[in-house]
Amino acid sequence: MSELNFLSATAMAEQVRRKKISPIELVEAHLARIQKLNPVLNAFVELDSDRAREQARLAEAAVARGEMKGPLHGVPVSIKSSIEVAGLKNEAGTCLRAGCVAAKDAPLVARLRAAGAIVLGSTNTPELLMAWETDNLLYGRTNNPWDLARTAGGSSGGEAAAIASGCSAGGVGSDGGGSIRVPAHFTGICGLKPTPGRIPATGHYPNSVGPFALLGVVGPMARTVSDLQILFETMAGADDGDPCAAPVPLRKIPPEELKRIRIGYFEDDGRTPVTAETRSAVHKAAEGLERARFQVVPFRPSGLEAARQLWWKFFGIAGGMLLGPLTKGHESQLSPILKEFSGWVAAEPSHTGQSLLDTWVQRDVVRMEFLAETREIPILLCPVAAIPAFRHGERSWKIEGKTVKYLDAWSYTEWFNLLGNPAAVVPVGRSPEGLPIGVQIVGRPWQEELVLAVAAAVERECGGYQAPPDC
Repeated sequence: MSELNFLSATAMAEQVRRKKISPIELVEAHLARIQKLNPVLNAFVELDSDRAREQARLAEAAVARGEMKGPLHGVPVSIKSSIEVAGLKNEAGTCLRAGCVAAKDAPLVARLRAAGAIVLGSTNTPELLMAWETDNLLYGRTNNPWDLARTAGGSSGGEAAAIASGCSAGGVGSDGGGSIRVPAHFTGICGLKPTPGRIPATGHYPNSVGPFALLGVVGPMARTVSDLQILFETMAGADDGDPCAAPVPLRKIPPEELKRIRIGYFEDDGRTPVTAETRSAVHKAAEGLERARFQVVPFRPSGLEAARQLWWKFFGIAGGMLLGPLTKGHESQLSPILKEFSGWVAAEPSHTGQSLLDTWVQRDVVRMEFLAETREIPILLCPVAAIPAFRHGERSWKIEGKTVKYLDAWSYTEWFNLLGNPAAVVPVGRSPEGLPIGVQIVGRPWQEELVLAVAAAVERECGGYQAPPDC
């Protein structure tokens, strides 16, 4: 194992700046690790080795001249294959887009490059991103570096596996119902789902329109909260290609303001039970925040079940209606996971104009009520999911004597897609099998900086990332 691979991205950039390590060393160490581990993890679907090496040489020459492009100078990153990277395939895991190559970088990729990051390649997803398990007919399934018999999650499973295993210093995923946060939780890394529009989803497929603009975001994934912070600051900013974009400036949270914040925590939603170790992780994080002199109180907002149901009406039913024309007549080319998802959608009536309007109005009412409830307690601490990483193909689990089904296990993330809240994941605990368990820190819309500040406190108090044992 090369120690270079497990430095934080911020430490890599600092050591490059101080000429302690070179961008060429970093890129070669990561490419060597990908060559070793990708055959068993299947995290990357395409490498850009030649261009990465060329960019590393240019970055090295710039350092020699005393010129640094930005805060990520020389840092190797990866990008989920549903996001445009010029010259790389942009297939979103589906045979229906096989061979589709991006003509240009998405704005967030261009911003990362401008900050000095070096793109290694693109990572695996489930077909059309419609699953919490990464598998497709184009490239096969991604395995969890903690246990190859288990999933790294979805839909940003390839990205999570690459970062957790030291094949990438950090990168970018997308999240419409937990697709950054669940993989981060499953693999023991950090992830941030921002407010829609804070980081532009321009260049993402499926396109950020309609229900996908309301629910779906792109965001950073990394091993540390400080890396999430620098990736977020690099990518944030309005872009005309994202219908939710808003010119929200970056800000620093003064320590005195931070410590005045009240934080509410809850172990479960009263509907879907979570494992005992998940409860313990939430308690551990709450106790850590108390040690850090935060005001922490038990608090579970109302309206969560309504938010779950409304999320499915957008993501499942409306999303299925948007993707239906693409897949119709091509059923033989669809992956089993997408067929399964499509079957759940088909079991319910499609939206009428009236039902879609009613859903939209109900969502706004639930959101207004939620924001009113959380005005005095603007940060929530809660589980990411009911379970840790599951074995490939599992679809239900017994928890506290109750059967928890596949779609229900992720309601803890789905609420906040529906409501538009930023939310970060930080690793805190372990399951009896030694699998990582994360906690979720949720804030009010456009308050990513506050979420990250609290997430950093949880990380400091609770230990943060640890490398998988075989890595």
